[in-house]
Amino acid sequence: VQLVESGGGLVQPGGSLRLSCAASGFTFSSRIMRWYRQAPGKERELVASIGSPGGSSYYVDSLKGRFTISRDNAKNMVYLEMKSVKPEDTAVYYCNLGGTGVGSYWGQGTQVTVSY
Repeated sequence: VQLVESGGGLVQPGGSLRLSCAASGFTFSSRIMRWYRQAPGKERELVASIGSPGGSSYYVDSLKGRFTISRDNAKNMVYLEMKSVKPEDTAVYYCNLGGTGVGSYWGQGTQVTVSY
């Protein structure tokens, strides 16, 4: 299993950013995919998840309306669209397969910094 995130960087408050995760090594189309984030000094937290087929999604309440998770099963890609970003969205964002239990997999993470 390999998960490779990209798309992070520096963005101003109120701006937008799209994170991407390229997945390989497993049957992507049949697995739930998740995005987590970890801010400095804080625990890693779930941001959103998306199922397949059908693409049903779940978001942490505080992020509903600003973040959108999506997937492209033909390309083995999962995305996180971030809009109206705030300084408190600053974190390392991780693509995840399998949640936090045994058998979970993580990407290397991509840094998102929201600042002027």
